[in-house]
Amino acid sequence: MAVDLSFFRSPTSQRLRAEGRAAGEAAGRAAGRVEDGVEKILRLLGKRGVPVSAKDEKRIRSCGDIEVLDRWFDRAITATDISEVFAA
Repeated sequence: MAVDLSFFRSPTSQRLRAEGRAAGEAAGRAAGRVEDGVEKILRLLGKRGVPVSAKDEKRIRSCGDIEVLDRWFDRAITATDISEVFAA
């Protein structure tokens, strides 16, 4: 018995695969930006000698919002204490 596989070569199928790839790539880029932001904050604080507790590191690592990470990075540039990074 032959199986009709024409759907998998159809324009609709190709469009759906392309959309899925594009969405996956965008999600990957966003996750990469978040991961990079986390590492840069921790590296900057370490180089500046600002102590980071395990609790604070977990807070930074668990943040998935790139805007918050960018704000924390900007504060980390001049912070002398981790509380200055997280200040409201």
